[in-house]
Amino acid sequence: MPKDGNTKSAKLYRMVMPGHLCPFGLKSKDLLERQGFAVEDYHLETREETDAFMEEYRVDTTPQTFIAGERIGGYDALRVHFGIDPPPEEQSDTSYQPVIAIFSVTFLLGLGLSWHQYGTIFTLRALEWFVALSMTVLAIEKLQDVKSFSTMFLNYDLLARRWVRYGYIYPFAEALAGILMVAGAFIWLAAPVALFIGTVGAISVFKAVYIDRRELKCACVGGESAVPLGFVSLTESLMMMAMGLWMPVRYFLL
Repeated sequence: MPKDGNTKSAKLYRMVMPGHLCPFGLKSKDLLERQGFAVEDYHLETREETDAFMEEYRVDTTPQTFIAGERIGGYDALRVHFGIDPPPEEQSDTSYQPVIAIFSVTFLLGLGLSWHQYGTIFTLRALEWFVALSMTVLAIEKLQDVKSFSTMFLNYDLLARRWVRYGYIYPFAEALAGILMVAGAFIWLAAPVALFIGTVGAISVFKAVYIDRRELKCACVGGESAVPLGFVSLTESLMMMAMGLWMPVRYFLL
């Protein structure tokens, strides 16, 4: 980028080695350029060069950005500097982003399947697909690390506390019920499974959050979740209960 009297400039030191290209260095460069800075991009091309740089500036990591002679820091510090993120002491350790992403995509998938199958998105089946797909994707999140999920699950699930193995079975049961409901097959099996785990889950979450007033993380998106236990967890369970009650009516009585 050509420099002129009005152009902001920054110096960026980042690792660019034959066997390692620092991703945060690339992110820092992109962020600076999007903020209108002309970047003086200095490559640290060897381990020795990187160690010497860190020793000189008394830092433990790279990349490092300097603006107007002041060291800003790494990529996270750069985001704070530009007001994109709050300072570390003000950052929350909770986030609803995972469940927002899951529910948004599965809702759109339900509409897409309805459009493909029936030529319109305004169908009851679209809503059924949304719930069933949400169950399967949430199950995938749990199945990535069943051990970690089961450990977090023990913090609040009443049945898992009495029978620990239930925490290992739960994500498989949720996946099974969701897949069968997407397919509209073996509803005689899928519905009771969804109703059972949904009911136990709803009672457990309601007791932990609204009666015992405990502040916990939800295991709904896996064992490393930052989602608070509460409305989202209760919604997941109530959705399974609703499907467990509705699907038999739809397939066997209507």
